[in-house]
Amino acid sequence: MDLRRSLNGALAGGLAAGAWAAQQPLDKRVGGSAYDDVELLGKVVTRGPGWPLVGAALHVANGALFGAVYAQLRPFLPGPPVARGVLAGMVEHFGLWPLVTLVDRLHPARDELPVLSGNRQAHTQAVWRHALFGVALGLLEAHLNADRHVEPPEYEVSSNGFGDIEGAVGAVGAAGAS
Repeated sequence: MDLRRSLNGALAGGLAAGAWAAQQPLDKRVGGSAYDDVELLGKVVTRGPGWPLVGAALHVANGALFGAVYAQLRPFLPGPPVARGVLAGMVEHFGLWPLVTLVDRLHPARDELPVLSGNRQAHTQAVWRHALFGVALGLLEAHLNADRHVEPPEYEVSSNGFGDIEGAVGAVGAAGAS
């Protein structure tokens, strides 16, 4: 793992999460749902007037953590930066969205939040937000890590489609090749 790559990914993820949070009031008006990720996170910690700041900090921190992990996995994802970022965002969204039933039942401020389970408008907004996050993450991380040349190794593949297993497992080194 490359620490600089992770730090750049964290910066990209934090900025992408900030963009998500900044546009959220607009998409709430357009999308017709009061679902708000900053509120959801902030009100886990406090129900007082500080929840917007706490929620924004948690949201940006989550984005930074996601970005750091993404930066390490990105070389193994197919496609250009935008496609890679959107793919990562959609995997996160569709992997975590089923947990909204737990949010609806267990969140400390559940009476102040919209019900998310079965809420198509909220789900559509979440898809849009993750797509936006993915585009920003993919572009920013690719730019910040442009000089970090850590790509997956490529192995020769034989004409029979099975490849060169000795090369793949390192059984034959450069000196031992015939």
